[in-house]
Amino acid sequence: MKILNNIFLGKKILIYGLGKSGISSYKFLKNKSDVYLFDDNDKINLKQKKKIIRIKQVQKINFDKIIISPGIDISNCKLSKFLNKNFQKIHTDLDVLFSFYSNESITITGTNGKSTTAKLLHDVLIDQNKDSRLIGNIGNPALSEKKITKKTIFVIEASSYQLEYSRIFRSKYAVILNITSDHIERHKTLKNYVNAKFKLLKSQSRGSFAYVKKDDDLINKRIKKGKYKGKIYKVQTSNLNKEFNKITNKYFISDGNKENLAFILKIALKLKLNKNKLIKTINKFKGLDFRQQIIFDKKNLTIINDSKSTSFASSENVLRNINNAYWILGGIPKKGDKFKLSKMKSKNLKAFVFGGHRKKFLKILKNKVKVKSFSNLQETLKTIFSKINSNKSKKNIIFFSPAGASFDSFKNFEERGYFFNQIIKKYTNAK
Repeated sequence: MKILNNIFLGKKILIYGLGKSGISSYKFLKNKSDVYLFDDNDKINLKQKKKIIRIKQVQKINFDKIIISPGIDISNCKLSKFLNKNFQKIHTDLDVLFSFYSNESITITGTNGKSTTAKLLHDVLIDQNKDSRLIGNIGNPALSEKKITKKTIFVIEASSYQLEYSRIFRSKYAVILNITSDHIERHKTLKNYVNAKFKLLKSQSRGSFAYVKKDDDLINKRIKKGKYKGKIYKVQTSNLNKEFNKITNKYFISDGNKENLAFILKIALKLKLNKNKLIKTINKFKGLDFRQQIIFDKKNLTIINDSKSTSFASSENVLRNINNAYWILGGIPKKGDKFKLSKMKSKNLKAFVFGGHRKKFLKILKNKVKVKSFSNLQETLKTIFSKINSNKSKKNIIFFSPAGASFDSFKNFEERGYFFNQIIKKYTNAK
């Protein structure tokens, strides 16, 4: 643990946002600094209630550092004016992690595939007898890990929000899987979003390594404009090497997961991992809940739950590789999002749109794919199963990939995915 000249040690610190990352930051720093807590929810009920202060108190205290949760938008929160005035004091839990530990870290970002790639890499390292810790957007909050040793490796999933607010964090290994237009409602412009992702490369020191998708226009444009100290590897995500022929796992049928896998294979070479163990781990990988998850696969029907999909680009990664698919989508479409799948790839596709924003989806998909509209998910599935049951001779696929945010009807994509699974059980129990 690094202690000398630590910028957080013995300081007066405000932690803003009392979710998992905020509370773990408090527990980590409470005996190291003078820590205060704030949350936009005045009625939040925590054991640390005595440390929670109100807006008037916040404005009276001269804080040395402010640790902000990724979910806080400084342009739209209760402390907006205060944060903008004290912008140079803002940090994240990733900054705190970096200030205390000098361990190797592999940080993964990108628009799509972050969680899957991070989890697979973590599994690979564990099976290679490495002390890997999966933290960040997936796994545990960055500061909740215990018994850290010099051999511990941090595998970090980092969102654009975390990277945007981080000030001193840097990672020996940096990965940008892909970049498509996303989170514009928060970042305001595509340029700001790309800049947030590229802070990961910009912050690297000499002797570091970065892995980016080779055929990605936004990534390539940004690399040409910038100067980076780390060595950059452009990962070819098509025409994968011979090692891919040994992989039999159905999970890697989609273009998106093939791309994720290409990064794993490239990083494994640099880390000099055992190839046989690597392939074994990949073939047994089951993926993550609600991320292109095969929940039913028998006879004439395969059902994939991809509730995590919140954009067309995410759904298209699978749609390119399947036929006779009933594609279910709905939720809140993202600003400026477009459906780019070719008419040739779309001809055997039937789209079923549900929910209160279905008119927006219908407008985007007009003249591109056959679409039917329904008020809710239950009604949608009832219609689809009726069609499947009337023609059991061919193999059918139900692909639940909403291509929109879940907040119109659900707390998050996990709740949406679980709801879908519960409905599916009613139709598949008899099969």
